[in-house]
This record gives sequence, C-alpha cells and structure tokens, in this order.
Amino acid sequence: MDYVSALLPPVVMAVFFIGVIRVIVKTQGGANKTKEDAAVDAALARADGAPTGKTDA
Repeated sequence: MDYVSALLPPVVMAVFFIGVIRVIVKTQGGANKTKEDAAVDAALARADGAPTGKTDA
C-alpha cells in the first residue's frame, strides 16, 4: 500500500492543475472579453502616460 500513498499526492495535484487550466481556457473570451480588454488597455495607457517620478540627479 506504500505505492498508493506515494502516488496519491501527484495524482491529486495533476487533477487540480488540469481543472485550473480548464477554468482558465473556458474564461478566455466570452461576454467579459471586451470589458477585460478595455481595462487592460486603460491600465497600459495610464502606465505609458504616467510620469515615473525618477530623476537623473
């Protein structure tokens, strides 16, 4: 029975990892894609236009 206890944690982690990947893939696109893209574009625009506050002195 040692082999069962040795294999159980990797199997559980693999199942969890597959579940996470499936959720990520399913949530790409869809109704929220436009809203998420707009939020990212706004954040990038703020980052590009914002002064860094650093000086060369």
